[in-house]
Amino acid sequence: MSGQSEIPRVDVVRGTPTDEELAALVAVVSEAYAAEAASAVADEPAGDDAWTRSRRLRRPLVRGGWARFRG
Repeated sequence: MSGQSEIPRVDVVRGTPTDEELAALVAVVSEAYAAEAASAVADEPAGDDAWTRSRRLRRPLVRGGWARFRG
């Protein structure tokens, strides 16, 4: 986003609503949006899983294949 708030847009596809009807629509939609935004909560970030926590206990995989077992 560019930091500017977006201007809402309403396209009337049928009929000819009056200014009062459009104002009522905007009021209802705005109130519904405000109620939803007020009740919305974000999930708490999940803690590390067991695999991530055990990472410090695991050693890196040694490259070289079967050649390291030859005498």
